[in-house]
Amino acid sequence: MVRKTKEEAIATRNLLLDSAEEIFFEKGYSQTTLMDVANHANLTRGAIYWHFKNKIELFEAMVERVHLPLESLAEACADENEADPLGRFREFSILLLQKVATDNRQRRVFSIMLHKFEFNGEVQHLEERQQCAFTECTDRIERTFKNAIIKGQLPKDLDVRQAAIAKHAYFTGILHNWLFFPKSFDLLAMAESLVENYFHMLLHSPHLRLKTKV
Repeated sequence: MVRKTKEEAIATRNLLLDSAEEIFFEKGYSQTTLMDVANHANLTRGAIYWHFKNKIELFEAMVERVHLPLESLAEACADENEADPLGRFREFSILLLQKVATDNRQRRVFSIMLHKFEFNGEVQHLEERQQCAFTECTDRIERTFKNAIIKGQLPKDLDVRQAAIAKHAYFTGILHNWLFFPKSFDLLAMAESLVENYFHMLLHSPHLRLKTKV
């Protein structure tokens, strides 16, 4: 057997991830088999096991390929050395919506995560990973808001925990609804105004302020 070059191995791995993305999007996680992915890529099942131990690892790699670049941008917003955390966070939020609206890969993977993955207790590891990712995302948003408060960009009495939960729910809801029914509204055209609506609430809503003890 001829040993593959590093470039060939990378190309095969990417082909498998592309195929997994399309099949998971078409059939959902639970209904997809490794043989489905192999057939779609015109490769053997053994080729999958050369790169991934199982379907869980394949799924995680597919998600990571899309999420890592976004997470690095989000983490930059939470960096205490960032001089304009609120501005960076606004730019990131708009970019997120725009990328889902225009990039087919982003759209498919977010759709798989929000609509094609069944939280039914059968894949506990993946469910725990998603819960961990949710917690990390919420904590990162809190750090961004705390940094913005220090920089004088947000009110000192902002309830950062509640604001972070609201942010996560707001944008997840937008993506969930648009991916379910893209024709219901123009996500690309509305991306900036949708973000500005949230930031207006962040700056002015009395319900996002810490309660004063009597």
